[in-house]
Amino acid sequence: MEMEKFFPVGKLPAPLLARLLEKAPAGDPAVLLGPGIGLDCAVVAVGDTLLVYKSDPITFATDEIGDYLVQVNVNDIATTGAVPRWFMVTLLLPEGRTTVDSVETIIGQIYAACRHINVAVIGGHTEITQGLERPIGVGTMIGEVSREHLITPRGAAPHDRILLTKGVPIEATAILAREFPEMLASALSRKELEQARNFLHDPGICVLRDAQVALQAGRVTAMHDPTEGGVATALWELAEASGCSLYIDSARVAVPPIAARVCQALELDPLAAIASGALLLTAPPEEVAAICSALKEEGIPCADIGEVQAGSPSVWCRTSTGRALLPRPQQDEIARQQKTRRYS
Repeated sequence: MEMEKFFPVGKLPAPLLARLLEKAPAGDPAVLLGPGIGLDCAVVAVGDTLLVYKSDPITFATDEIGDYLVQVNVNDIATTGAVPRWFMVTLLLPEGRTTVDSVETIIGQIYAACRHINVAVIGGHTEITQGLERPIGVGTMIGEVSREHLITPRGAAPHDRILLTKGVPIEATAILAREFPEMLASALSRKELEQARNFLHDPGICVLRDAQVALQAGRVTAMHDPTEGGVATALWELAEASGCSLYIDSARVAVPPIAARVCQALELDPLAAIASGALLLTAPPEEVAAICSALKEEGIPCADIGEVQAGSPSVWCRTSTGRALLPRPQQDEIARQQKTRRYS
């Protein structure tokens, strides 16, 4: 009898997730945007206002987990054009490892991050949980936006240009330097390792300002936050959400030097590692110059990495002889690296 195969760490396979989401009860007419591949936020009409909801966990990181939790949830709210307003948090804390100081530290990080972006913490849940090796945080961010200013990944259209801010993989670089410094000791100096650790704040994993500047500068048709699976997975999700084919030049995807060295040392694909901190967006060709210029004035690098084309949902990458299908990551590179390390 063939043994049942178990899923690896990370997202559920996209075909399975799509099949599950198709069966979700979402018949309420007030639900303007429900669950779907590449649709990271829900949008609900409440009178003349649209409320945008996002829920996301922190599972890879433990250092500064409270700050991470707020930033990754606010990022997806930002991609809709909404203003983040309220935050709820669930903390599952490991039995035998949780102290008053550790709880106060995490809560303090959450409060500080929310104050910084004028978000109110309105509730949640905390508990000591059996079977955990580290804290797990789950957040729900709620934002507000008017109908005319709502942006969704479905808005990308043929001939739009594909833009990417900052570079990749910012979040993976910070996580690896903070969680596994011993693995990078031979590849980075102490100063470089500290620089990699500080990627959490500089260039930073928050894209709220990126989104706000882009929206003020020109017409943006879609935005997406590259998280687990990196920019490669985010491109596939954007293609599926918009029903279009994406064509990119991977050489135009910026990889900061320290991030490149971290990935090289651990044999990771920088395009497939968790990439919060970069904002993926699409815009008509005539809007690109103004958007890129405005971002640059704010100190936010932005590169034109490709084009949206008509066709079935897919992601193609430029090659020396034409183009090739960009592989969809089966697992985030951090999770793959951790598995390889565990069994090597």
